[in-house]
Amino acid sequence: MSTGWQTTPLLDNALPGGWALVRSPQGFLADGNGVLFPREWLKRQDLSIRGEHGLGQFDGEPVWMLVLDQPAELEGCFWQSLRQFMLQADYPTFRMLAFADQVGTWQANHRFCGRCGSATQQVPGERCMRCPACGLDSYARISPSMIVLVTRGDEVLLARSPRFVAGVYSTLAGFVEPGESAEECVAREVREEVGIEVRNLQYLGSQGWPFPHSLMLGFHAEYAGGEIVPQADEIEDAAWFHIENLPPLPMQRSIARYLIDLYVARRLGLPEPQLHR
Repeated sequence: MSTGWQTTPLLDNALPGGWALVRSPQGFLADGNGVLFPREWLKRQDLSIRGEHGLGQFDGEPVWMLVLDQPAELEGCFWQSLRQFMLQADYPTFRMLAFADQVGTWQANHRFCGRCGSATQQVPGERCMRCPACGLDSYARISPSMIVLVTRGDEVLLARSPRFVAGVYSTLAGFVEPGESAEECVAREVREEVGIEVRNLQYLGSQGWPFPHSLMLGFHAEYAGGEIVPQADEIEDAAWFHIENLPPLPMQRSIARYLIDLYVARRLGLPEPQLHR
């Protein structure tokens, strides 16, 4: 029986065998069979491997990631971005790649010490890059963010960023500031992005979002007052939409889509969706 993706205690890179992913600036390597390759076979190829990370297990088998500075050409293989896998791959595979991509981003961003500038070294047995000169430890970063669906009866407030796919509207989101609670972040971001006030916040769930290393904290909030005024340079358009006349929405497995679908289901008495985790 398939068990999908599971993170486990760090795998020792000295262990033989297992499977491996390959990550480069162009994304992940894949072929007709998927993204997992025999690890020992990969190490016999002409690859410029910068780093290797023990990740976890997929269907009970150990998985490592090989990090390349430049994409290599292997017969029958191709490179694909994480966003493409998000749209096309099964969810366990996307979860594995999302975790791997965040590990790769962390290692790439901490090759040098942020305090003294010295080259860092990976700490055996830990997800940590340590500076041998000043001792600064840099662990994998998680950036907490809030994402909220604001509602007014049978209407939902949705907005467009200039970065979105053409025509798509979504919920509001933003990063938590230092010293700020998630609830305070919801009220501030909604006020900044669309100029309205909210009340009766309800936490609904969370989802890791690997673009590049966010933890999305999902909320529902009720409209409390004000007129929509989109934030310049951040919000292209924002409007109230009736739940039976919605615009194009984010992809199904995103927490943004979950917040919208959950509210619609509750208003219409339909089966509630499940949040992908």
